[in-house]
Amino acid sequence: FSLEDFITQLGQQDIRSAIFLSLITATASTTIAVILAIPAAYALARIDFPGKRLLDTFIDLPMVLTPIALGTLILMSWNTAIGRLLSDIGLTLPFTLAGVILAQFTVIVAISVRMLKASFEQVDRRQEQVARLLGCSAFGSFLQITLPLARRGILAAIILTWARAIGEFGATVMVAGTARGQTATLPSSIYLAMSMADLPKAVTLVVILIVISLMVLFGLRMITETKA
Repeated sequence: FSLEDFITQLGQQDIRSAIFLSLITATASTTIAVILAIPAAYALARIDFPGKRLLDTFIDLPMVLTPIALGTLILMSWNTAIGRLLSDIGLTLPFTLAGVILAQFTVIVAISVRMLKASFEQVDRRQEQVARLLGCSAFGSFLQITLPLARRGILAAIILTWARAIGEFGATVMVAGTARGQTATLPSSIYLAMSMADLPKAVTLVVILIVISLMVLFGLRMITETKA
């Protein structure tokens, strides 16, 4: 396997499609996960409410279950009344691009909540209380005090969540399959290449994932080592 082989493989349509699908779906699932995780993480970090411990435990469930089990649960949920209703109105997730995003979201949302919760807990509550005493609303205090102080933790959570999404395989394969050019992301394309003993393609895809991972880790290190 040489550099020339690598460049040749990059010219193949299915590899370019896998890269594009991975970048698009990982970005979409991470955006949804972070948008939902920010208020959830803040509530868990700052608010005491009935059932908080149970909810906090339930959020960790995707981190304990294997991705294949999560994918199976997603498919099973689509056979429920709600799933059939969504299918009747044209919202089909299994074996579609939307299914890839849903599978990635299911796997990464717990990671996002957990990292964001830790970031919010590191923010001094007294600064939020001072802002409230000066006439700032609860939401205004969150926007003007909490988010800026937790910005490095939030950025780190976004980067690691995105990295986990782009490397997701098990749940994605269960929910969306491995259709080339439609649902085949980088990890599932590696699986397809190895199943057909196409070593040059598999190596090319692995190298691409390694490069992306190194870029993510370098970006994370730059954020964590930058002085506030």
